[in-house]
Amino acid sequence: MNKKISVVHVPFTLGSHRRGCDLGPKAIKYAGLMESLQRKNYDVSEKEVGLVQVEDAQNPVLKNLSSVIETGNRIAKDVDQVIKSGTFPLIIGGDHSIAIGTIAGVAKNYSNLGVIWVDAHGDLNTEQTTPSGNIHGMPLAINIGIGDERLTSIYHFAPKIKPENVVIIGVRDLDPGEIALLNEKNITCYSNCDVEEHGIARIMDDLQRKFEENGVDYIHLSVDLDVLEPYLVKGVGTPVQGGLTYRETAYLLKEVCKWNKLVSAEFVELNPLLDERNVTAEIVVSLINELF
Repeated sequence: MNKKISVVHVPFTLGSHRRGCDLGPKAIKYAGLMESLQRKNYDVSEKEVGLVQVEDAQNPVLKNLSSVIETGNRIAKDVDQVIKSGTFPLIIGGDHSIAIGTIAGVAKNYSNLGVIWVDAHGDLNTEQTTPSGNIHGMPLAINIGIGDERLTSIYHFAPKIKPENVVIIGVRDLDPGEIALLNEKNITCYSNCDVEEHGIARIMDDLQRKFEENGVDYIHLSVDLDVLEPYLVKGVGTPVQGGLTYRETAYLLKEVCKWNKLVSAEFVELNPLLDERNVTAEIVVSLINELF
């Protein structure tokens, strides 16, 4: 693992339906993220992406589109620069729409990028299938090149990743359009029930073999906190019953680190306004320490 880490704060919330995710990075910093990494002898720096957050409801199926596009391009540029400096980007959101920019910046540097999407939701909606119009439900579809061209072409190339190099873990709330896209693109998907039935260790072994067979040498990890059991993480805006346990999630993170292919990671969707005594933020810091 690269000993140089840049913590990239992205306090963006206009991809979601609920305000508060913009406060997530500060809550996680307050919970001691920087100090915990420094104690492990990482060379840690931090930066905050300059954002444009102007609400715009003119397009009901692509809410706040202009702000999401501008923010995505700015994130991509900053992440790209961090990687080119020889530093590991650890992105802290913000809602999950920031992954449109994150993966763009990472994929600019690594061909055949693998993505592990740890989330209660598929985030595979488009403007045709979305039940809400919130773009944080679309980033995975956008990154495989499906959706409005103004979004798929962020940072001037598309697609960013191949469907066969994507794995979703912990999913348990899919819309009909997402299920259709999963089947159409044959995206590997492990539900929370799969984790319970087969065990996280077997799933990670299968996943490692899949990436090796596909020639994937670089991996981006995207963790939405709602993948965890809701009783563990009060500070999320879209909780779904029956999530991963802390131990399962920690095992997943440790295994990914062992493969020596991880080149970037992001943790998203912490909403401190819904949290109790910053406990969810402290769990995020603990999980990041499991990863590193």
